Amino acid sequence: MRKLLISIAMLSLLPPAGFAVTAEEKGLTIAVEADRRDQGWQDSKAALQMILRNRQGETSERKIRSRTLEVQGDGDKSLIIFDHPADVKNTAFLTYSHATTPDDQWLYLPALKRVKRIASANKSGPFMGSEFAFEDISSPEVDKYSYKWLRDETFDGQEAFVLERIPRYEHSGYTRQEAWLDKEHYRVLKVDYYDRKTALLKTLLATEFKRYLNQYWRAHRMDMENHLTGKSTTLVWSDIEFRNGFSERDFDRNSLKRAR
Repeated sequence: MRKLLISIAMLSLLPPAGFAVTAEEKGLTIAVEADRRDQGWQDSKAALQMILRNRQGETSERKIRSRTLEVQGDGDKSLIIFDHPADVKNTAFLTYSHATTPDDQWLYLPALKRVKRIASANKSGPFMGSEFAFEDISSPEVDKYSYKWLRDETFDGQEAFVLERIPRYEHSGYTRQEAWLDKEHYRVLKVDYYDRKTALLKTLLATEFKRYLNQYWRAHRMDMENHLTGKSTTLVWSDIEFRNGFSERDFDRNSLKRAR
């Protein structure tokens, strides 16, 4: 219902013929349309390969499973389970994303057999040693940011919108982001992340898109490069399935201990 109301409200921002919208209004309209096109998938699961690279190019790999539940009126719920290597096997990470308040996140550490809540102030930290921060892996709700359309340009052979996104929530590790969305499908192709000193910190590239259920596009590869450290992380997605019949019980705190 919240997303529907936002979409209706955005219609009121469309000006009569001959009147120009502001860059902020256009940016928000694009973000809302991208969100609208990715509604109704209910739930999903996937297998992931995480490849970590240090400055010298040396790599290590992790194997992960993910489950996600679409939530109407709030952010999505997700459960990430590590299967490999042995030192992180059965580690599980649960996220309740929220639109305007800090996300709720919990980490299950099998060695300690306990669930640890992730403090809001720590969400800018690295997720399991990768170049993805905790906040990067939560669902990108429209209300988390204020928007501004910057320009149109061609990116990787596709006509794209370039938007500025300013985080509206506390403890973000970023002052701003620049996101490239293709004009045909409104998919996020690239994101530049600027740190608290306004320097370019990281760049995310999303590639190898496939469409599911004749509507929902998913990138099968995401590359996050840290420009300050020289490190990078690649996520490779496979075995994506939608509408598995997951329920709220599959994403409660006890599900962390049940995850295998």
